[in-house]
Amino acid sequence: MKYHHEKIEAKWQQYWAKNQTFAASNNSDKPKYYVLDMFPYPSGAGLHVGHPLGYIASDIVARYKRHQGFNVLHPQGYDSFGLPAEQYAIQTGQHPADTTRMNIEGGVDKSGNTIQGYRNQLDRIGFSFDWSREVRTSNSDYYKHTQWIFIQLFESWYNKNSDKAESICTLIQEFEKNGNANVNAVCDDNIEPFSAEDWKSFSSEEQQKVLLQYRLTYLAETEVNWCAALGTVLANDEIVNGVSERGGHPVVRKKMTQWSMRISAYAERLLQGLNEIDWSESIKESQRNWIGKSVGAMVSFHVNNHDAKIDVFTTRPDTIFGVTFMTLAPEHELVTQITTSEQKAAVEAYVEATAKRSERERMADVKTISGVFTGAYAEHPFTKEPIPVWIGDYVLAGYGTGAVMAVPCGDERDYAFANFFKGTHGMPEIKNIFNQDISEAAYGEKGGFELVNSDFLNGLDYKSGTKKIIEELEKIGAGNAKVNYRLRDAVFSRQRYWGEPFPVYYVNGLPQMIDKKHLPIVLPEVEKYLPTEDGQPPLGNATVWAWDTEKNTVVSNDLIDNTKVFPLELNTMPGWAGSSWYWMRYMDAHNEKEFANEDALKYWENVDLYIGGSEHATGHLLYSRFWNKFLKDRGYAPTEEPFKKLINQGMILGMSAFVYRSEDSKTLYSKGLIKDKNVHPIHVDLSVINDITNELDIEKFKNHPLYSDYANAEFILENGKYIVGREVEKMSKSKYNVVSPDDICEEYGADTLRLYEMFLGPLEQSKPWNTAGITGVAGFLKKLWRLYFDDNGSVIVNDEPTAEMYKSLHKTIKKVTEDIENFSFNTSVSQFMICVNELQQLKCNHRAILEPLAVLVSPYAPHIAEELWSALGHEGSIATVAFPKFEEKYLVESEKEYPVSFNGKMRFTIKLPLDLTKEQIQEIVLADERTIAQLAGNTPKNIIIVPGKIINLVG
Repeated sequence: MKYHHEKIEAKWQQYWAKNQTFAASNNSDKPKYYVLDMFPYPSGAGLHVGHPLGYIASDIVARYKRHQGFNVLHPQGYDSFGLPAEQYAIQTGQHPADTTRMNIEGGVDKSGNTIQGYRNQLDRIGFSFDWSREVRTSNSDYYKHTQWIFIQLFESWYNKNSDKAESICTLIQEFEKNGNANVNAVCDDNIEPFSAEDWKSFSSEEQQKVLLQYRLTYLAETEVNWCAALGTVLANDEIVNGVSERGGHPVVRKKMTQWSMRISAYAERLLQGLNEIDWSESIKESQRNWIGKSVGAMVSFHVNNHDAKIDVFTTRPDTIFGVTFMTLAPEHELVTQITTSEQKAAVEAYVEATAKRSERERMADVKTISGVFTGAYAEHPFTKEPIPVWIGDYVLAGYGTGAVMAVPCGDERDYAFANFFKGTHGMPEIKNIFNQDISEAAYGEKGGFELVNSDFLNGLDYKSGTKKIIEELEKIGAGNAKVNYRLRDAVFSRQRYWGEPFPVYYVNGLPQMIDKKHLPIVLPEVEKYLPTEDGQPPLGNATVWAWDTEKNTVVSNDLIDNTKVFPLELNTMPGWAGSSWYWMRYMDAHNEKEFANEDALKYWENVDLYIGGSEHATGHLLYSRFWNKFLKDRGYAPTEEPFKKLINQGMILGMSAFVYRSEDSKTLYSKGLIKDKNVHPIHVDLSVINDITNELDIEKFKNHPLYSDYANAEFILENGKYIVGREVEKMSKSKYNVVSPDDICEEYGADTLRLYEMFLGPLEQSKPWNTAGITGVAGFLKKLWRLYFDDNGSVIVNDEPTAEMYKSLHKTIKKVTEDIENFSFNTSVSQFMICVNELQQLKCNHRAILEPLAVLVSPYAPHIAEELWSALGHEGSIATVAFPKFEEKYLVESEKEYPVSFNGKMRFTIKLPLDLTKEQIQEIVLADERTIAQLAGNTPKNIIIVPGKIINLVG
């Protein structure tokens, strides 16, 4: 009876779907376990073998936990809004909703392309997903709740006294009673004070404007990354080397009125929460750096001949007497106000050039020094000396206050800047305030010095100097102690079509929220997905995009009268909106009234295990933690943190193939012949090579549409063959090194794919894919099958197994249990192979061994395990059968194979029970024929016996 993976896998996948085997209940006496993958973006390219790596790992854990008696929630869905689908729609003339659906469900698109579909590909690999809870962020029944969360953020403010978000109603009540004098909130800067009487005298519009300064989501003019080619704002992590990650288009910094989220209100809680969760230290450190907590002081410098003042946050207020110049970010609002006429042209040119560089690029570039003197001077708060004000792109508007008090003697970057511009207009000599030599470099240490040339700080060190200067700054009203964070409020608007519409309309330019009972506000149809000719977002192309406040519905733009019918928001939400709460929707995926029922939320609480790529270290993980904490504050989420444990899987890399073309002809040299030749490597599609021998199929290559230019090329062979070069790279369609999981499942089976991906190495590490290595895993499954069947059918017997059989099984139980608990899946596969080889040698076909072995294998290779379980005579699925328990007694040795030595030289071995006394061992050894032959009639002078270890006869 042969192992036919294709029939077995199709059979059990149908069984699981029909019987809803993996559907989780929201009401169970079992302990809960929630294991989640970062859900995929459904691109037309489909899955390659690198994508399922994390899914296989999470599926092993999910299946293992079911065997352990847990009620397991293991859902899946699609992060289906976003720029790639919109760009594809623009290029192909298809609606992004159609292409997104096709990419998920599969079929033939309007261009005639066959799309496999993510769902079909995932099902084929045999994941135990609860598909009854599938979500798609682009479905209106999902994003209506995203819109609702946005409204909750709008209707909330952050109370520093209670250290949490509260309803805006509580703030209004405070305004009505006491004005804003006692309000301790995270809010806009420079809010004007007002009394209760003032508040009551304000018009409705004036009150709304004030409240916008406090709301957790608000409208503000913000510096953004603008990509004209894509027609949208990009997040920092969507930009690489100053161009858009998608398409490589130029990106500039510009000011736009945008929706923003006050994630900065949660900076400290986001920081402290990292101590409560089981994440890798590298991911935690990435988040700590992004949040960027700094303790120091805020200092104000008045600008000469202006009413303006420059506020600076510094972690080294003790160095204030070493301020030599000041530097503003080129985008700083004061730049245009204080720049002198003589410097105007130079400043404007510099600002324009800087706008073409992303913040990330400027932060990373520590070598380039550039800047311009504004011509303005600020006043030192103590000495009253004039301090020249410069602009430089090493200062970022989004960090601190966008201004730096430059102390070259104590900071390397300031030191380099001062020396670069030494002797030029506006750059004075460096002031040294340390009793240290700074002739070669700045002195950046916080210890080992005394302050000099620092007036009342002379003789003090860092700690005492910091304390003293803050006291003095507060006395003269020029500064105060301050904790600062690098984390900036998150821009929440995108000028693109394929995203969540805002539930917002405008009355006299002020945003109004649409009542939740009228949600969702459904994305309208538009003919064009690019921005309008006058620069409005794509929704500016919609003709039915106005809100009727009487009928509470979307109506034609022609009806806008700004009395009853008003314009709707034209921006859409960013890609991270839908992914910032989706794990909670899985808890109660079909609830039409609320994003999730309170009982379901309390039962599941949060995600026990979250697996996904490290590229989301800051963006997604930071935003999702922010939204979770906010929803907890407002009573909608049961926990502070969404993800208890996080594992970042590594990448599976592609093994690219190359042919080598002569630079001056169409001659192609085999890999072994390219030494000392001037050749150019060309990526080759893997379909035209033998993946094991690396031999190029020359005829296939010539007839491949990608290589038609080489139909008449000359091939220089080695030993009659053309051997391609190989190199490990990121798996990518552009490198033609993508391996489809469908092809692997077709040829070897899904169980082989699952085992092989785990066998490649530790989950967190990146590793190269090599199809040649998969045959060993495929062979293992056939060996496993042969333990249960021969050519005539089942060979299972009910005889009592031997001690060696039990030992092999329980070694495996112990190892696999430990490995899954420690997420060390690769070594489990090795142990399976060892166990099967041992059982094969022991001719084991005993039910008492092979039944638990099938359960052990089930999380890794579920299809074959189901078939084996069924063949053993069991009804139903193996999925919830109790996991075998390790018993130490089966590994306790009852016998020992002793080396028997004569004068220290081992001559033979003898197997003896471990419970024998020394006297019994000696008696047996002396009676052994081999001992008698070695002694040759002599009597040993001494017999050394260490029970369980050695036997040595001396003399």
